[in-house]
Amino acid sequence: MLRKVLVALFLSVGLMAGEVSLAVAANMTDAIEVLKKAFMQTHPDIKVSSVLGSSGKLSAQIIAGAPYDIFLSANMKFPQNLYADGVAVSKPIVYASGALAMMSTKGFDLNRGISVINDAKVEKISLANPKTAPYGTATVEAFKSAGLYEKVESKLVYAESISQAVQFATTAADIGFVNMSAFYSPKMKAYVKGKDWVAVDTKLYTPIAQGMVILKKGENNADAKAFYDFLSSAEAKSIFRDFGYVVNE
Repeated sequence: MLRKVLVALFLSVGLMAGEVSLAVAANMTDAIEVLKKAFMQTHPDIKVSSVLGSSGKLSAQIIAGAPYDIFLSANMKFPQNLYADGVAVSKPIVYASGALAMMSTKGFDLNRGISVINDAKVEKISLANPKTAPYGTATVEAFKSAGLYEKVESKLVYAESISQAVQFATTAADIGFVNMSAFYSPKMKAYVKGKDWVAVDTKLYTPIAQGMVILKKGENNADAKAFYDFLSSAEAKSIFRDFGYVVNE
């Protein structure tokens, strides 16, 4: 009898535990873990899981029926398209704005600015795929704004996502273009600003406003709504800032 009571109690507790599934742009790899941990401090009964990838690929998965409650994109275009098509149920809002950085572990003088990529000694330039990753789109825009795209096009090496672009930038590439927020994660703090990386002139590309939406699956999930609201809280904004993002007050 006691065993049956304990089993019933265990099952009832399990049923009360909520779940939230996130589709998260790869530039948020480190920040999202801190955000999830902070949220679960006050919501210990809610399990938050996340899948990382390029915004374009995640958007395609969502359209194909992937069971996510919330989508955090690296731009506004993909969430806006999902909302227009009725796949998202909340109007897209900006949760943070990201910035581009240029890095090299090969000793190139990055303080010369973006023109350094045209150096004859620079043979491989890594960036995220501009077809699926907003940071890749911004990188190509910066090249074109600087009048360098046609000069360096043959040197470009495309990564599937911004996180893979970071990997390429720290290994095979001579110079890589990545999300500036990457350098605020513990594993990247060894790279020194002004030596190993510099910010890309923001005048060269359109600001990377990152948008989020609640998806159809999360429409009636109160726990998903709680996490979505948390992302606009003062605590979450502080975390975004800690990772180099710009957020509105």
